[in-house]
Amino acid sequence: MLDERSRTLLKALVEHYIADGQPVGSRALSRFSGLDLSPATIRNVMADLEEAGFVASPHTSAGRVPTPRGYRLFVDNLLTVQPLEARQLGAMEEALHGLPAKQIIASASQLLSSLTHFAGVVVAPRRASSRIRQIEFLSLSDKRILLIIVTTDGDVQNRILNTDKTYSPSELVSAANYLNQNFAGFDFEQIRQHLASEIKQLRNDITPLMSLALAAGDAALSENATPYVISGERNLLDVEELSSNMKRLRELFELFDQRSSLIRLLDVSNRAEGVQIYIGGESGIATLDECSVIAASYTVDGQVVGSVGVIGPTRMAYERVIPIVDITAKLLSSALSHQTNGN
Repeated sequence: MLDERSRTLLKALVEHYIADGQPVGSRALSRFSGLDLSPATIRNVMADLEEAGFVASPHTSAGRVPTPRGYRLFVDNLLTVQPLEARQLGAMEEALHGLPAKQIIASASQLLSSLTHFAGVVVAPRRASSRIRQIEFLSLSDKRILLIIVTTDGDVQNRILNTDKTYSPSELVSAANYLNQNFAGFDFEQIRQHLASEIKQLRNDITPLMSLALAAGDAALSENATPYVISGERNLLDVEELSSNMKRLRELFELFDQRSSLIRLLDVSNRAEGVQIYIGGESGIATLDECSVIAASYTVDGQVVGSVGVIGPTRMAYERVIPIVDITAKLLSSALSHQTNGN
């Protein structure tokens, strides 16, 4: 798409912007690019790159900054990944060696965070589906109901259901009794299969409530069945591009608490080879529009069981972070596989 001169200037601009966070002007580019070009020629190339959507001009500066599209081209075609030093690799291996499984997962998350100074995430292997011991419905207002689920292993999950009609206390008790009497000891997938044939026999006005409860309960227990460890969220408070927008920062921390959207994104990397990079809006999660997510799957005995990732600003040192994520995934695979095999 771009000629060699444009690619060289874009590479120099991205690298310089990542290094110091300031918009890059044509004079600076003439020094950093190694090309014997006049500032006027560089300005013309920059204007072409801006028109093509690879760079943008902040209102307060004559310099330019990379756009998500510019970062994507840089990462895919211009980046030179830096291999980790043997000393750092040894320290990473040591950090994950000989720990119980739960501690290995937590240590991997902390390792990602400490090495990158961003947020480190590990999605752990899924646990077996939880089974239901008891379900209750509690009316919060006319069309809002609290669903309370108690599992056979003692876990309690709450979800708010927004209904199209108002249910009386007796209807809520009747619905809960029906589920508890017929499906205690089942997981939600089993309940759904049984109800598919029986739901026609239920009163029509209670059917929508049952459907809502099944969907919400299944989502709640699926999230809980996917342990998720995040470390270093507070590192993002030190990132100027993120900390300057407190509304976006609050949304980011809410995303970490909600988990489900982020787990779905990281699960996508389980179905792909190698390290996956989501820049800005590529994640499909609006809250991450100003962030990049770098993720990789890890395995136990050759089977993909989870994923690791780093969440930081789009202005990150990709050449450093990519190998850190890649090596952490490989070390986690090795540590968990050794433990499974009793080594």
